[in-house]
Amino acid sequence: MKKTLPLLAFATLLFTTSAANPHLAATPQSAPAQAERTPVLVELFTSEGCSTCPPADILLGKLASLQPIAGAEIIALEEHVDYWNHDGWVDSYSSSDWTLRQQEYAAHFKTKSPYTPQMIVDGLSQFIGTNAREAQTSIQEALQHPKAQITIHAESTTKSDAARIEVRVGNLSIQEPADVWVAVTESNLETAVKAGENAGKNVQHAAVVRSLHKIGAVQAKDSSPFVATQQIKFKSNWKTENLRIVVFVQERKSLRVLGVASARAVS
Repeated sequence: MKKTLPLLAFATLLFTTSAANPHLAATPQSAPAQAERTPVLVELFTSEGCSTCPPADILLGKLASLQPIAGAEIIALEEHVDYWNHDGWVDSYSSSDWTLRQQEYAAHFKTKSPYTPQMIVDGLSQFIGTNAREAQTSIQEALQHPKAQITIHAESTTKSDAARIEVRVGNLSIQEPADVWVAVTESNLETAVKAGENAGKNVQHAAVVRSLHKIGAVQAKDSSPFVATQQIKFKSNWKTENLRIVVFVQERKSLRVLGVASARAVS
């Protein structure tokens, strides 16, 4: 039986103050034996305008940096919604696209409406994004599902604002059409919020989604490998050393994530 942290110890670990290391939530993954771990996608819908979101941002960052759950390689996506852009503050990382993505989840999970902070694990479960106990349980449950094998090869191009990636997805076993998504995330981001519910606070972020788009699809009962090559462009204000490429396969109807992988954006 794999050893896991007791729930109380897990929660204590995740919510230990980061005062000694203010960028703890954004440190690169350093857990040993990553090859023996099963990748699990953890999404957080959040906003700089939401007073209860900063603790959820910290929780997501510690899940990604500390990798505290045995057998799991936690891959994070921090998606900033735009419906909190009021009271004098506009979240510069927010996008209506992430709001629409969350609305799809809301319809699927039959929640009354989208809310923040909301955490979603592998498209299978959703809960309040500050709940460390639910995070641990949901991630452990996600480990029980078969996973597609995804490999990513990323290399720099002759231009400093882009990378070329090769994606291969194998070991597919699906009953409905699924989409292959590519996200670019940036870590080590921090904002001094000047207005709204978090006015006066320095808010730290982890794995902020900078871009997200589909690069292909897999049809139901098609077990042949998916292979694609893409050029990913970066904006000039993104720090390439903090960027990662995340590829995941998600069923269209069930929204179940069949597999996920992550790699540095530049070699």
